[in-house]
Amino acid sequence: MPSRPVIAYLFTTFPKSTETFLQREVRALLALGVELRLYSMRGGGGEFEGCPVRRVPGWKRISLLWWLPWLACCRPRTLATLVHGFAAGRGLSRLNLKENLLGLSFALTHVSHFRRERPAHVHAVWGGAPAAAAWLLWRIDGHPYSGAGHAYDLYRNGGDPWLRQKLAPALFIHTSTEMGRRTLIEKGLDDARIHVIRRGLNTLPPLKPLRSGRTPLHLLGVARLVPKKGLEHQLRIYAALRDAGLTFEARIAGDGPLRADLEKLARELGLADSVRFLGHVPQEGVVELRVWADVLLHTGVVAPDGDRDGLPNVIPEAMAAGVLVVTSPAAATTEAITDGVTGRVVPPEDAQAWVACLRELRDDDALAQRLRVAARAWVEHNFDATCNAACLAELYRHHTAPVR
Repeated sequence: MPSRPVIAYLFTTFPKSTETFLQREVRALLALGVELRLYSMRGGGGEFEGCPVRRVPGWKRISLLWWLPWLACCRPRTLATLVHGFAAGRGLSRLNLKENLLGLSFALTHVSHFRRERPAHVHAVWGGAPAAAAWLLWRIDGHPYSGAGHAYDLYRNGGDPWLRQKLAPALFIHTSTEMGRRTLIEKGLDDARIHVIRRGLNTLPPLKPLRSGRTPLHLLGVARLVPKKGLEHQLRIYAALRDAGLTFEARIAGDGPLRADLEKLARELGLADSVRFLGHVPQEGVVELRVWADVLLHTGVVAPDGDRDGLPNVIPEAMAAGVLVVTSPAAATTEAITDGVTGRVVPPEDAQAWVACLRELRDDDALAQRLRVAARAWVEHNFDATCNAACLAELYRHHTAPVR
């Protein structure tokens, strides 16, 4: 029997504890019989579902000493394109610069490896470092590839200024939200090659029963402690709940650079007894928190640097389990949460509106149950990892099929 075509998957870091959605995607593709080769450019490594994750050893970068002169001699147009890109990107943010340098160095240090392995297709899971690597491998040796753009690679610091250059030659482009699709089109990429394929859950949890009474109200936030999560707004909402006499317990799972500032604000607001910062919580711990929680709060905003969420996976994960969701209207959250249908949508700066909303969700069992059932139906229809991975697998099959 002929061997299955090999798809090389390029990650910035894999596996990564805060990117379980990528692990679920890989798991579903492997279960569907897709032959994957996994590459992690920074950190990660080891083995995943029996598949080795090839991590880049630092010593390999010494090979840049001969690959850069080779590029100048044998691929001068490619080198000129890179030099022109760096010159044109004088305003390039430090993050985007580091991402692109990481991807380009990965490609140059792995030219021989990819010539030897010759995968049928290369897929870059992000528009930053992985897309830079896939683009350069294509320029050097013609490896067919696809790319992706989802959230920070589209928006943070204005988005990657080289994104269009890197993704224009891609056979297809994967994004997980309609918001991402619109942004990619605005950046000049071909609508016909952009495919909206959502992330997903490998298995759906049982829909837990609605907790009767819901006093005190159990409130949960699951987020990295970074500006785009709008957690200052969330703390002020908790203070408004207390002032309104609505009893609650709140837990915030996640860590990040803003933790000290947020804990200080919580103390200043007098929330030390009702809000617990849990730090990083492993996935099994988050599952237990969803069993405890009545409502998931998402107070996302557009950060000063332009960064924003796509559709945070914690939202459909909560919807699947039967946790009510109240979200801000920022980014693509409203692709899953339709106000009054699958959850509630409230501006994060309007603390009194959140108080009224949460009081209603506490007191109105019929409303709460209707939202939970509709939310679960949305997840079943839109967020099944096997179904969504099958759409990706079909794209790979189409683009690796032999030409007749």
